[in-house]
Amino acid sequence: MRGLDESGESLVLLSYNAGGRIRHAWQGFVDFAMRENVLEVAIGLMIGQAFTKVVTSFVSDVILPVISLLPFLHRNLDEKFAVLKQGPHYDRGYNTLAQARSDGALVMAYGTFLNNVISFLGVGLVLYGMAHFYVLISHDGSMIKRMVKCKYCKKWINRKADRCVNCSSWQDGREEVQMSNADDSLADDHFAST
Repeated sequence: MRGLDESGESLVLLSYNAGGRIRHAWQGFVDFAMRENVLEVAIGLMIGQAFTKVVTSFVSDVILPVISLLPFLHRNLDEKFAVLKQGPHYDRGYNTLAQARSDGALVMAYGTFLNNVISFLGVGLVLYGMAHFYVLISHDGSMIKRMVKCKYCKKWINRKADRCVNCSSWQDGREEVQMSNADDSLADDHFAST
């Protein structure tokens, strides 16, 4: 019965270690979740989701019906579709997208896609406008960063950067001045030796 005693001790030791590991993991989660930036991101995501619903509703309920009044669109934009393969009960066409899908027809719902693209552009433009407004009020330029291409590696970097994060070259031309001074000194040495 010696094996049972050792296994019983190992189970007790394992359960003690497991409790410590669970407490350690829980404390790590609490430390992670209660950091300032995690809470800020969570609140920002919730506000962003609510804001996206408002802008999506504005686009689909206000803007798209006005666009649907154009003479070449005979129905709401989100109801525009093309039948790629007819369903089994296709007689004289489908009046709605739901009718075509319920009949089993293969449809390309390009109106819904355009609706989503317009919603995306609307959300993006409004969020950019809010960020720009925040920068104007707070005089903090950290939200919208203007980008320029590095003169040397041609990758995009912040306009205010002194050095490129990709190739670590100075953006104010220090390296060009040093290289031209080095070229001048090499030329002087060459002419002095001849």
